[in-house]
Formats: sequence, structure tokens, C-alpha cells
Amino acid sequence: MFPGGVNPKQMKQMMKRMGIRMEELDAAQVIIKCVDKDVIIDNPNVVKTVVQGQDMFQVSGDVRVEEGDIGASINADDIKMVAGQAGVSEAKAKAALEACGGDLAQAILDLKK
Repeated sequence: MFPGGVNPKQMKQMMKRMGIRMEELDAAQVIIKCVDKDVIIDNPNVVKTVVQGQDMFQVSGDVRVEEGDIGASINADDIKMVAGQAGVSEAKAKAALEACGGDLAQAILDLKK
């Protein structure tokens, strides 16, 4: 039973009258990519609710957090630019970028010391 003595069938009818639709999604995994980490939800229970044309998702499951890999976010253009500005090889430029968390200016300054 739902709170207030409303049975599930009545609740569905009320939600339909208010324009609210709910749908359970069959998801295998949910990944939320943050700037510095990934939040991974295994064995998720995902419910999609549509209210006035707006999609909302409710997710629950086994949560784990993986810290981000700065090496994956450093692109080739950044490496070439740092190598050119500092007058070093691309390998040294990439290492400097990784050491300073992807900060281009700091990598150039460190390499020019």
C-alpha cells in the first residue's frame, strides 16, 4: 500500500491524470562522468519519470567511484603546443602535463627551468 491508504492502481490513475508517466528501464550499468572521477552504479534499478515533458531518472544500485586518469584527458594538440613552446620532445611535454594535472602554462614553465 502507498501512504494515505491509496492502492497502486489508484496511484497510477492519479499520476496519469496529472500527466506523469513512469517507466522502468532495463539497464546493465550507469556511469556518471565527473570532472575528476567516474561514479559507476552496477546492477542498477533505473526508473524514468516524465513530468510535463521533462525526463527525470531515479537510479539505485551498487555504487563505486573510480578516480579519473589525467592522462586520458590530455590531448595531442596540448602535447604539441607544450613541446613547441618549451622546445622539448613530445614525450617530455606529455610527462610534464601529467605531472601538473594538465595545466598547460605550468607545464611550459616547469620545462623551461
